[in-house]
Amino acid sequence: MAARGHVQDPNDRRLRPIYDYLDNGNNKMAIQQADKLLKKHKDLHCAKVLKAIGLQRTGKQDEAFTLAQEVATLEPTDDNSLQALTILYREMHRPELVTKLYEAAVKKVPLSEEYHSHLFMAYARVGEYKKMQQAGMALYKIVPKNPYYFWSVMSLVMQAISAQDEKLAQTMFLPLAERMVEKMVKEEKIEAEAEVQLYFMILERLGKCVEALEVIRGPLGEKLTSELQSRENKCMMLYKRLQRWPECNALAHKLLLKNPDDWQFYPAYFDSLFHLVDQSWSPPEEGEHCSEGSVHHTVVEVVRFVEERIKGEDSKESRSLRGPYLARLELMHRLRERGCPEESLLGEPLELMVQFFNKFGDKPCCITDLKIYLHLLSPEQHVQFINHLSEAVPLGNQEEEGFAFPEDTKALQRHLCVCQLSRALGLHHSLDVDGKLHLITELKAHYHHGLKFGKNTLKTELQFSDMYCLMVAHVYIDLWTETGDEDMMWQCLGLLQEGLSHSPSNAQFKLLLLLLYCRLGAFEPVVDLYSSLDAKHVQHDTIGFLLTRYAESLGQFAAASQSCNFSLRFFHSNQKDTSEYIIQAYKYGAFEKIPEFIALRNRLNQSLHFAQVRTERMLLDLFLEADIVLSLEESVKAMSLSAEEDDIPWDSMRDNRDLTVFTCWDPKDRYNEHRRQSLEEESMWLRIRSLTLRLLASLAALAHMPSQQNSEISNENGVGDKTSILSSLLSQLNQTLQTAAQMAEKHIQYPFLGPPSTRLVLALSSGSCQCQAAALQLSVHLHELETAGLDGSSELQTQICNGFKSIVVQLQEILNKCKGDLLEMKEGKLKTQPSLLENLVFFVETVCIVLWMASYCAKILRPLKTSLQKKKKKKKDANTALPVVMCGFQELTGNLQDLLTQAMEHIKGQETAMTSLKLSTLTLEGYTQVSEEVSFTKAATDKVQCSYLRSLQEVGDLLKKRTETIKNLKI
Repeated sequence: MAARGHVQDPNDRRLRPIYDYLDNGNNKMAIQQADKLLKKHKDLHCAKVLKAIGLQRTGKQDEAFTLAQEVATLEPTDDNSLQALTILYREMHRPELVTKLYEAAVKKVPLSEEYHSHLFMAYARVGEYKKMQQAGMALYKIVPKNPYYFWSVMSLVMQAISAQDEKLAQTMFLPLAERMVEKMVKEEKIEAEAEVQLYFMILERLGKCVEALEVIRGPLGEKLTSELQSRENKCMMLYKRLQRWPECNALAHKLLLKNPDDWQFYPAYFDSLFHLVDQSWSPPEEGEHCSEGSVHHTVVEVVRFVEERIKGEDSKESRSLRGPYLARLELMHRLRERGCPEESLLGEPLELMVQFFNKFGDKPCCITDLKIYLHLLSPEQHVQFINHLSEAVPLGNQEEEGFAFPEDTKALQRHLCVCQLSRALGLHHSLDVDGKLHLITELKAHYHHGLKFGKNTLKTELQFSDMYCLMVAHVYIDLWTETGDEDMMWQCLGLLQEGLSHSPSNAQFKLLLLLLYCRLGAFEPVVDLYSSLDAKHVQHDTIGFLLTRYAESLGQFAAASQSCNFSLRFFHSNQKDTSEYIIQAYKYGAFEKIPEFIALRNRLNQSLHFAQVRTERMLLDLFLEADIVLSLEESVKAMSLSAEEDDIPWDSMRDNRDLTVFTCWDPKDRYNEHRRQSLEEESMWLRIRSLTLRLLASLAALAHMPSQQNSEISNENGVGDKTSILSSLLSQLNQTLQTAAQMAEKHIQYPFLGPPSTRLVLALSSGSCQCQAAALQLSVHLHELETAGLDGSSELQTQICNGFKSIVVQLQEILNKCKGDLLEMKEGKLKTQPSLLENLVFFVETVCIVLWMASYCAKILRPLKTSLQKKKKKKKDANTALPVVMCGFQELTGNLQDLLTQAMEHIKGQETAMTSLKLSTLTLEGYTQVSEEVSFTKAATDKVQCSYLRSLQEVGDLLKKRTETIKNLKI
């Protein structure tokens, strides 16, 4: 533990064994050792705190907190106790308590530099910027060091950034920060680069670009040395903001003369040119063009400059630089956009791109460089362009397969580039089925031939020919989506599995396999694939949706629970980690990074994925754990779930999904539109799930209320409020379902490698959302019955009974949509219907909600029946018929029992049929596959079969539990 290094008092020897136990994770021994020590030394506060840490780590949070507060109230000033309490409060996620701790310590030891700096950092953890400013100045007065002064200045900037009122930031916080820095400048006390960076940041936020430019170009700017060309970059940015295009152009020109391969200056060079052209700018007749030197203000000058850079590269014997060649294509693209006739000065785009390929075709980056300029070619030139490129690819003699192969890795890279450009131009897509099958054979042959170049590669390295394999997979997917022939998809799976065996670290193979298995409804192989991707930090937000979207919907509840926990751990640790990053930034003077860290924290807190995972995790826990309404109430309480509060930031929601994570050569004409539509669907589905969750919390709160037959007493106990919340949420849910239905009618089809489809459309078409809403609506009527009593409520009772019957009919319809073969073999070919599995999961979720409603009904009817029996005894009338609602309820439980029996039998039937499937008889027609390929394909089919069986087992186990629940619903 951190505290141990700072122990200076004689108690160090006594405390060391406790530190050691805690460091080694032996918390029980740490508690015992602390107890022994406290018997001898009752006033050893640090031992108490270390015991509290042990208790916290063994799950005894309340005891730990009580013990910690005993010490905290004594306001300790010894370093050991303070450090140990800081660690404890951090583990408790209570950083605000650390501030109180050091506030007290600073009062008692007002000249301690260490305690003052700890207080400042404690404020930084909780974002108390005003107090940080004060603490920074107090620290500077005690120890007049520059860093402390600038901590205070930065805290003022943070007050400006976080201020709700922009006017306040511009008129008070930032001007004050500026004056504080100017004071140091006048006194010539500026020492470090970080201080200049902070001054620049303040001036920039105030919009004082001229003053900022003077700082950068003056003596203070000489301190900016940590980043290459830091001054030049800042000057360029300021020239753009000030719209000083001559200076911007001259500076870019000057920098490109030094380094013609530095791409970041070409866009600034071209942007400034066109602004100067639009303004009809001309240089002065005498003297310099501007403070930065000569300006290129005509297209002809810029074309000449770019061509000169290229001639310089052509004349070099060493390797050419790509920058000038790309700059020529970029300039051509911009001139064409503006309709400038000077475009012809640069030449024909086809010839320029062929020239680029001849120089750089053996580099993997060639495809990404050329891909963005393919639009410069007319459709008639596409085939001609590919033919020209093919001529520049050195291939050997034709072999047995009838194909000529590259003889080294450079030739392979050129051939690979041509194939990728062909796909990017749509030449693969335009082939008919036979053409695509021939293309697959050719690309496969190249893939297998290319493996010989990577025989000695490490497991962590990719094979040279991996891209061939990936392209074949994409062509298979084209055929599957066009023809619906599932053979294509099985062979695609087999090929990718083979590719992964040769190249175990290929993330693209793993991602595509993951997607294919999910689309087939097989989640089991996905867990290991995602785990092997070894996603880091923010990737849990950007690609985590690939995992969490499918886990629960495909019936793998245990894996879904783990996936959600995995994601939530990252999001929850983000809050704590970001505070630590901010503290480190203050310590090392990286002030410009602090707003970035704050922005990252906000981005993750407002993440759509975070909201989805949080909601789905709570729903999943309820479906798995809560059988009757009372256990629902316990679960809701344990989650601190409130029906009244909606903690999802709907207005500031961020879609952080990385939808470009898959390598894809397909045209992205509708990428932005698909992303927008997908976000709308995901938000709508999240709203439905969030409202469902809050309605369940409301139902639990209603069930918690004691039985009431007197409306006056009910209102006194807050029951009226509970029902009004329930009714309000139901109204919102029904409204949302109507909007969702209109959205579903659009039947949006996303590309295979586009956004994943949401559960929304299938949920609505299965009828599960409507049935769940109807069941929750019934709980309102049941509460009305509880309030009204059985006498004089015949209409209400009839309404409730009709509701029961309607729910049974709806559940039967959902179950009917689950029937059919999930996996079947017809004429030696495998067919899958993963939607049946998703419908089955919707059926199980709906059953759970209906049973909670039924459990609430039983809770209401039991006292009413007891009261009725007492009346019968008094009247000695044994023949009185049961009230309609009780008969209806008994009928409901009987029907639910039948439905669950039907569902269980269907699952057993599916398991039997699937187990008896002989996948060894599977034929994969259309190919003369080698035995190795066939074995990989059959291994993939086995994985799908095992995953289906696992899903059916988990769904079946949950239904068995719910069958037991029905037996307890007797009144």
